[in-house]
Amino acid sequence: MKKLPLLGDLTPAQFLRDYWHKKPLLIRQAIPGMKPVVGFDALAKMASENFVESRLITNLDGQWQMQHGPLAELPPRTQAAWTMLVQGVNLVDASADALLRQFRFIPDARLDDLMISFATDGGGVGPHFDSYDVFLLQAQGKRRWRISAQKDLSLVEGMPLKILQNFQADEEYLLEPGDMLYLPPHYAHDGVAEGDCMTYSIGFRSPSYQELGEAFLQFMADSIDLPGRYADPALELSNKPAEIPRHMLATIAEELNKVRFDEEDVTIFLGEYLSEPKHNVYFTGPAKPLTMGRFIDSMAKRGVALSLKTQMLYRGKHVFINGESFAVGRADKAVLEPLANQRVLEGAALAGASDDVVEALYTWYQDGWLELG
Repeated sequence: MKKLPLLGDLTPAQFLRDYWHKKPLLIRQAIPGMKPVVGFDALAKMASENFVESRLITNLDGQWQMQHGPLAELPPRTQAAWTMLVQGVNLVDASADALLRQFRFIPDARLDDLMISFATDGGGVGPHFDSYDVFLLQAQGKRRWRISAQKDLSLVEGMPLKILQNFQADEEYLLEPGDMLYLPPHYAHDGVAEGDCMTYSIGFRSPSYQELGEAFLQFMADSIDLPGRYADPALELSNKPAEIPRHMLATIAEELNKVRFDEEDVTIFLGEYLSEPKHNVYFTGPAKPLTMGRFIDSMAKRGVALSLKTQMLYRGKHVFINGESFAVGRADKAVLEPLANQRVLEGAALAGASDDVVEALYTWYQDGWLELG
């Protein structure tokens, strides 16, 4: 897929400076002549698979209902006001992945996925807000967006969806194929289909600090080292047997305060955490994998490419792939860093790869994390 203008007259640097996390931006014809990269039938088939996250949302007489996939059956397309949402389409479709990668002016550590929403006339998910930045790209048909900078984000209770209780629109836009609307986090919005329509949502990861803190403590549990065992040779008699002794509290607090972490610990945790595949992602290796020798010969001719499902990141000497991490030297990093950034490497670029890197690439190939180009 050829590179797209996406941001209209803005450079990525201007967009990040003036709009990212700050205010909405409407871009008419971000992708001129936009055509869906996935048709309705293909999207419906994805929604019927148990390894693809999907939802069906209907609104009949003001009654919202939501059904989680797999979606074996959909309402007829002649029925109004229903929406099919398919998450992570980029993980299973190369064209969707290529489109998502056009947004890599935002780091991979923040880029999440491409969700496709198909809706019949009047369909939508109600007025709501997202906790993350989002680009809403119209791929087919028309959708009318009403947006609001309101601070009141209280929700209707007892709903299967997070519907805003008091939505008051500030602005209104009708998006046609190729138009795109950017919204910062917590910006209220409501999109309603005018006729059948398809909208692509490019979302970003924004984990809560609570979520990160819990995951980090679990990560540190595997690496802390506190030798010894509690003892109290100077134990004194007490007439309050149920009270925790003060010296026991002080001694254990002193030992626990020896737990330390530094920036490298956080780096390794974050790389593994952010590259960890989602719960519904499964890798399948080649049915008849090549031998190591034949793999090396083929790799030299064809190069390699990361699987659509693979997330590869790096920081300093650390390389992360699908939740695993390892440290590399300068020569090995010179091979692996371009692979992470470009997601493909030609055979010539692999000529100087060390035995360790070749062995890693072969293992990733066997596991389905990487394919021959």
